[in-house]
Amino acid sequence: MSGIMTRNEPPDWAEGSRFTQRIRRRYALQLNQLPPGEPTRASMQALFAELQTTGMEIGAALRTVRQLVVERLVCLDCNDHAPLSTITGAMTELAEFVLDTAYIESARLLDQMHGAPLSAQGTRADLCIVGMGKLGARELNVSSDIDLIYIYDQDGETAGDTNGRGRISNQEYFGKMVRSMYALLGDTTEHGFVFRVDLALRPNGNSGPPVVSLGALEEYFHVQGREWERFAWLKSRVVAPSQSIGSACAQGLRSVVSPFVFRRYLDYNVFDALRILHRQIRDHATKRSAGKPERSNDVKLSRGGIREIEFTVQLLQVVRGGQFPELRTRPTQSALQKLARASLMPQATADALGRAYVFLRQVEHRIQYLDDQQTHILPTADADLEWIARTLGFPDSCAFLRELDSHRELVAQEFDALLGGAQKECKGCNGGANASASTPGASDFDELLAPLSGQFRERVSSWRDHPRILALREESRARLARLVLRTAQWVTEGKVSEIAAVRLADWIEPLLRRESYLALLLERPNVHERLLHMLGAARWPARYLLKHPGVIDELAGSAMLEERFDAQDFERELERRRAALQGTGEDDDETLLNLLRRAHHAEVFRILARDVEGRLTVEQVADDLSALAEALLRTTTRWCWDRLKNRHRPDCHFGIIAYGKLGGKELGYGSDLDIVFVYDDQDDRAGEVYGALVRKLINWLTVKTGEGDVYEIDTALRPNGNSGLLVTSINAYANYQEQRGSNTAWTWEHQAMTRARCVLGDEGLHARFDAVRSAVIGAERDSVGLREEIGSMRAKVRASHPVRGTQFDVKHSPGGMVDIEFAVQFLVLSQGCKHPELLANAGNIALLLRAQACGLLPGHVGENAAQAYRMLRQIQHRARLNEEPTQVDVAQVEQERAAGLALWAAVFDPAPLPVAA
Repeated sequence: MSGIMTRNEPPDWAEGSRFTQRIRRRYALQLNQLPPGEPTRASMQALFAELQTTGMEIGAALRTVRQLVVERLVCLDCNDHAPLSTITGAMTELAEFVLDTAYIESARLLDQMHGAPLSAQGTRADLCIVGMGKLGARELNVSSDIDLIYIYDQDGETAGDTNGRGRISNQEYFGKMVRSMYALLGDTTEHGFVFRVDLALRPNGNSGPPVVSLGALEEYFHVQGREWERFAWLKSRVVAPSQSIGSACAQGLRSVVSPFVFRRYLDYNVFDALRILHRQIRDHATKRSAGKPERSNDVKLSRGGIREIEFTVQLLQVVRGGQFPELRTRPTQSALQKLARASLMPQATADALGRAYVFLRQVEHRIQYLDDQQTHILPTADADLEWIARTLGFPDSCAFLRELDSHRELVAQEFDALLGGAQKECKGCNGGANASASTPGASDFDELLAPLSGQFRERVSSWRDHPRILALREESRARLARLVLRTAQWVTEGKVSEIAAVRLADWIEPLLRRESYLALLLERPNVHERLLHMLGAARWPARYLLKHPGVIDELAGSAMLEERFDAQDFERELERRRAALQGTGEDDDETLLNLLRRAHHAEVFRILARDVEGRLTVEQVADDLSALAEALLRTTTRWCWDRLKNRHRPDCHFGIIAYGKLGGKELGYGSDLDIVFVYDDQDDRAGEVYGALVRKLINWLTVKTGEGDVYEIDTALRPNGNSGLLVTSINAYANYQEQRGSNTAWTWEHQAMTRARCVLGDEGLHARFDAVRSAVIGAERDSVGLREEIGSMRAKVRASHPVRGTQFDVKHSPGGMVDIEFAVQFLVLSQGCKHPELLANAGNIALLLRAQACGLLPGHVGENAAQAYRMLRQIQHRARLNEEPTQVDVAQVEQERAAGLALWAAVFDPAPLPVAA
């Protein structure tokens, strides 16, 4: 092309590339042999075949294909403004095509000399060519090298030539393969090269063999694998030969790489590794630009460059990918959106980083278009800068540079925020995150103790000869020392209490083998501080955190304290996580069980954090814990039904009736679930199928895995108690409760039904249960006989929970919570037939106020008892959080005790119960 513009022709900006000019001169006759439009693997294959028909040997043909493809991409990018994905996708397809072609040719020649490489079973050994970095992520640059690792599946030896001679080991065979392929692709000839090939990322780097077996790779990961290599392998992908992409070798490789890159627990150890790697890259870039200021403007490696976007994304993927398989995606732009959907990054930030990434990559391409050099440094020549600006749609280079600075500043700020670049360490912590073993405590325990005082000093001093402390690596001891010093500084400043610091030491001591928790607290000072506040507020949070330490990461989000539990969001997130596991083939029972447990523990912890910070009332805590239990029952039932082998229909006609604390929406931390299972299904197989479902459901909720359990389940309130069927039809349940037939419910079971509600089932089943409940508790009863039965039941409960001493037990003492609950149950069962407003499962406080409004209680008895019940619940809740007895001095609750006794006297006194006019 001449580059001369006419009135009707757009400018040929591609002509401004010196590389394009050379290619157009050198390959003028071949330019039209590449079919028009975006280069594809098919069009590359066709061009390659056509070039070979002209007598061009394989190496020359591959190089010519590369030159013509890149020339076309320059035109598509600069003239037609093709999207970034078109350019990177075509370059990736080019790399895959040439690797496949080079493999086929090399294997043909090697097989002639040595025969095929064989496994012990006599089958051909497979080779997987693994693309790393941008090749693995399908994001290849136009002038990029390709980072490769060659892996073969089995050791053995070759079959030999046709005469049985020339046998060599499989490792030798594949080593020759690597050298042969490099000659075809990487050697520079008169036609240039196809790709620069870099093998430095292989095990042991340039000192290691060019090809390794799958077994050797696995051993290397276990013994020598370094943190930075996890980032390198994050984007790995088998790219050639084509027959190996879905092979057993590729699958085996994935099973080795995945657990190396993604750890089971949240992994904050990688922060330091990435910091070190990033600093080394910056130091290298600084050395390169020393005395050459033009080299300081690197769009990839300088501050705010492409590498910082990639590091930001990869860091979050490696930290979280073990628990969030949906984050295990290779392309940077895709990963940004998945991080946003997982709430690990604000959507606006993900979008802004995505725009910056596209812009910087387009700039990088134009830098490389100029001379086909693997460089990322902005040119200093005004004409070159002007050309880059105009091809990107800017009027001049000044406008372009302003846009470039804007993107780079945003990237740098996000990167520094993630890695704590601008974070101030505590005064006694001796520097930043990479303080060496010279940190106090790493070698001098007395120096560590010096700034400590009081109980915290005494507690930490017990670590001097503690086996867990002595077993720590030097780096981990340094981290622990910095954590102790920061905690001590906050105690001195009054930011946290001394008891919180002591409880932190108690909590972290058993967890020292899991070094990632030390890393997390150091990397996230806000998490460290919030954790101390929680530990200082009550004892029970420390016990919960010891059982489920991974939940402390929930403290990282500041908005968490302002939120409330949302059942729909919770279930939606679980379903999304399950879908992600299905997509990676990891949705086995154990993985789903652990997913449910982690989600439950994290949500309980969020509620607990809001509770101890005073953001929720006792009633709100109970509401949220109850809503969480219902959401988990719904989700677990759906999943169990989906996986039930003998289910007889696609939809589940099944219901769960909640009693007790869950029924009354008064669930506490650690409460078990009193539930009854029913079904509304006329199929002859229904009883057997739903019985299997219930057994599976109970197992999924109660079995203890490495992540603990979800709930303890109590089904004693089902018809006929523990001797009855585990699940019954709704008809049988109704007959039992409504006293039809010889097998009927007892009065205490009707008492329990005052707090029962249907928490799972379709609308028809909900309506059926509500009708049964209303009929049962709204039935007309003999008040005198009912009073005697409930009074007798209360006496049995009191005898089984004797209160010794002079203190008042908020639950079991006369005038306590149980007295109030029994009084409410009597009012509902005796007066519900006349006052339907008492039939609603509205909770004890609301029902007391309704009973008083109906004239069933004299004076302010109901109102006073309601207030007393609320206060006693608060005392009980605080005591349990702090693991203290629920007995208090009578003087502390004299008013509440009197209110409870007054209610009991008004309801259970032999005098006739007041009746409304």
